[in-house]
This record gives sequence, structure tokens and C-alpha cells, in this order.
Amino acid sequence: MSTEIIVPTLGESVTEATVSKWFKAVGDAVAADEPVLELETDKVTLEINAPAAGTLSEIVVAEGSDVEVGALLGTIAEGQVAAKAPAPKPAAEPPPAAPEPKAAAQAAPAPAAEPRPAVTASTALSPAVRKLIDQHGLDPASIPGTGKDGRLTKGDVLAHLEARQEPAPAPQPELPKAAPQPGRTVTPAPAGDTPWAPSPSALYPPRPEGPREERVRMTRLRRRIAERLKESQNTAATLTTYNECDMSAVMALRGQYRESFEKKHGVRLGFMSFFVKACVVALREFPVVNASIEGEEIVYKNHYDIGVAVGVEEGLVVPVVRDADALSFAQVELAIADLARRARDGKLALDELQGGTFTISNAGIYGSLNSMPILNTPQSGILGMHRIQQRPVVLPDGSIAARPMMYLALSYDHRLVDGRQAVSFLVRVRDCIESPDRIMLDV
Repeated sequence: MSTEIIVPTLGESVTEATVSKWFKAVGDAVAADEPVLELETDKVTLEINAPAAGTLSEIVVAEGSDVEVGALLGTIAEGQVAAKAPAPKPAAEPPPAAPEPKAAAQAAPAPAAEPRPAVTASTALSPAVRKLIDQHGLDPASIPGTGKDGRLTKGDVLAHLEARQEPAPAPQPELPKAAPQPGRTVTPAPAGDTPWAPSPSALYPPRPEGPREERVRMTRLRRRIAERLKESQNTAATLTTYNECDMSAVMALRGQYRESFEKKHGVRLGFMSFFVKACVVALREFPVVNASIEGEEIVYKNHYDIGVAVGVEEGLVVPVVRDADALSFAQVELAIADLARRARDGKLALDELQGGTFTISNAGIYGSLNSMPILNTPQSGILGMHRIQQRPVVLPDGSIAARPMMYLALSYDHRLVDGRQAVSFLVRVRDCIESPDRIMLDV
């Protein structure tokens, strides 16, 4: 009796997946609930566990193939499957005949290792090396080779050309000089053809041998990211407004309570929790930024599920912090740390990537000073954070001081959000960051 391995339900709106890797081969023993293969979907990578114990008897879908929900991936047979018979060994050759006594007595001692022979056969030269040899009229036997078995490489020939001293040009007969005319300067023509032209080896240094191009199939996640970004550009009327904020107050607050906060809550106090809470304050005042368009209707959300963009090796994913308005600073930091860790490990569930109402993207961790974030449709707004940089700022009293400044960018769907609302929203976020007590006091 055998048990089938089936593609499970992958989540809302996800109907296809790609078999990215099989952990077991045909004939391997598997335990119940042991991971046997890995599926890559539009959103996450998930492991498929064995539905029963036994031996993997058949793999129906190879790695790299696309499958639909409910498709058969492989089968598991009960018990142990007989091991495949090893490939027959080639027949043993008869032992060589023993040398005659006379010949053995006259056998000479083993000769010393011969020096590496110079490669002169044209069949041992690559096309690039042969072209250089023929172009410059060189003798390949006179060039020491550094390749395998003493073969010449392109670098060997180029090095030989550079080391070789070209013969001096033959002297040209001196022609009678024309008498200079008044008011006219005669510039002598350069000797030779073009002695100032550099040699090809000086213009183009040798490249390492290998293919100049490589084609790799896009992963399903990367294809989905490309589709979503293009869909966002084609659907939303995206506009971006910019502002800057002084990070002095937040940095001072973090420095004052960093150790006590981490000791009590077991997580670092980062910048992201301040921005999540500041956005919640602004979203409450400007609910249209938290809304979305569905057909001819505007859907206003009375919950604040904030997506936080996380960069992983395969691309960018946006896990969602649910009900951020009801969470404390510590709970926000714990949620973000947990989501980011599991995103990098590929352990996120599909429902953790869906249903966000607003998104925050921090390009500053990669060194970006400013950028225009792209909307995560169907959301109507996304906040872009950037690198903190010391810049001169004119203070209210007229003095100039260096302050840690950050550029903020809000991209919004202009079909739904007007410029006044977008600018006011971003100013409200800036005010909450520059005076964090506003978040606690709700003023």
C-alpha cells in the first residue's frame, strides 16, 4: 500500500507553486511528518512533510516544475523498498605477463621527472591563443605555458608580448627641410605610422576564462514581485511627497532607556516602533490614507495592520503587524523581530503576508538617502524611511547646528488621496517623531 504526497491548499489566491527542492531521493526512508520537499509560492517558501512513514518510492514532479493545488508530487510505500542492485563492475583484465628474467635484470632505474614539454601542436591552443599567435607571428614553443599540462593561455601570450622588446624602427632618410616662411610655424610630422597608439594588451587587460553571460530562471517569488510592481504602476495614480525630520529626540530617548528597555522586554528599542506608532496616530486623523479602492467603492479600514518590508535573499516580503494600534512599543518591536527572523528563514505563513492596510519601508538600512517607494496595492499609502545623516539645520532661535536628519517619503494613490491630505499626513508623522511624547499623549 502506498501513500500519495499531494500539493496542499496554499492560501487565499495562491493556486500554483514550484517544486524548488527534494530533500529525499527515490529509495530513501522517510518518517511521518518529516520534510521531503520544498515548494516555492508567490509569497513564501514552505516545506511539505511526509503524510506517512515508509520509503519514497516515486517522484512524480521534478525540481523546477510548476504544480497546482491538489497535484500529485510523489508516493511513499510502506516498509522498506529493496535497494537497487549495484551496477555491474567491468570484467577484470588479466594481469600483465611477468617480464623475462633477462629483461628484468637489464631494467633501468626510473628516470627523473622530465621537464614540462612546451606545447606546439595547434590542436592544444584555444582559438583566442591561436589568434594572438598568428597575429604576431609568434612561436608557441618559445612561450612558457602556465595552463593545465603546460598549455598556453591568453594571459601567457599577452605577458610575452608585453615583455618582448620591439625592434627599433629603421632610420628614415632625412629630407631637406623647407625654409620657414615669415609668420608661419612648421610642425614636423610624427615619425612612423602612429607611435602614440597604445597596444591592444594595454587597452584590454586579460579577462578570466569563462562564459561572458549566464541565464538563470527567475524564481516564482521574483516573478510575483515583478508582476505586483508593474500592476501597481499600471493601476494606481502614484504621487510622492517628501519631508525631513529631526531624529534628535528619538535618538536621545533610545539612548536613555536602551538598556532598561532591553532588560525588561528582551528586545532592543529600535526606530521602527516609533514610526509604526506615529503612522497609527496619523492614520487615525487621515483615514483615507488607510483606505483602499475596490471597484467603484472606497473601503475605509477601522483596523491598523501595518506591513513592514523585509529584504530577504529571494526578494522583498512584507509581513504584517496586526492591530498595531493596540500594541505597546515593546510588543511592536517583538512582533517585527519575530516576523523578520522567520521571513529570512522562509518560515512565514501566507496569512502573515496578507491584509495589510499601510506599509513602511526602511531603505536607510542599505544606505539610501532618499527614494520614492512603490505602493503595495491595493493599499493607498506607503512610508519610506531613509538613512540618518548629520546636516546643518537653522534652529528656531536663528542659530545653525548639526542635527541627525532623515528624509521621509510618502507615496500615495492620488485617485483616492488628495495632496493636502498626503502632505498633512506626512507632517503629522514628522511631528510625532520630532516630539515622541505626542504619541503617548495623543496630541
